[in-house]
Amino acid sequence: MKLLWRLLARAVGSPAIRLLARTWRVEVAGEGSWQAAQSAGKPFVLLCWHESLLPVLWHHRHRGIAALVSEARDGEYLARLARCLGYRLIRGSSTRGRTRALRGAIRMLRAGIPVGLTPDGPRGPRRVLKPGAIAAAQLSGAVVIPVSVRTGAAWRARSWDRFLVPRPFARVRLAYGRPFSVPPGPGGRIQGEHTAIQVLTEAERLAAWPGVTETPTG
Repeated sequence: MKLLWRLLARAVGSPAIRLLARTWRVEVAGEGSWQAAQSAGKPFVLLCWHESLLPVLWHHRHRGIAALVSEARDGEYLARLARCLGYRLIRGSSTRGRTRALRGAIRMLRAGIPVGLTPDGPRGPRRVLKPGAIAAAQLSGAVVIPVSVRTGAAWRARSWDRFLVPRPFARVRLAYGRPFSVPPGPGGRIQGEHTAIQVLTEAERLAAWPGVTETPTG
């Protein structure tokens, strides 16, 4: 994972990452949900698993979105990439700066700025939802919009999240699940967590197509 991040970090300072991403054949399903929210100036939490970050960051570049980035060492590489792609940064994680990160996300959302969050980041376990993203949506009144990614040809890092890097000219499909709001109170937060898992699963099914092949790499 560290080697992969270092390669990506070096690419940020050159046209390499843009050249790679511009070769992708991107398909999108259900994109109207987040576009409608952004056009109306309504805050939303863009939710994806940590492994899908690269295609999601690329597709939503330069759209005025804030991204929560870990304060861990690998997070520095991701911060450079996100900043290069036009994201505002919120620093923190579930293990370091958690309270500050949550407050920063809520502050952005209350100001009408969309926030991208990975509910299983920054260190996993993979696809195990942590409560921070749902808490931020509940306390800010923001809607949650899940997005999943599939690709026909990709490298996978040998890391906790199996980080996804589509190959050159890969077919990349992003699918957005149904938006939902988090009801107030502790029960509402629990309900929101269950709904998040459900809609992320629904979005993943929407993103899928036959014949996906991936090549793991370190």
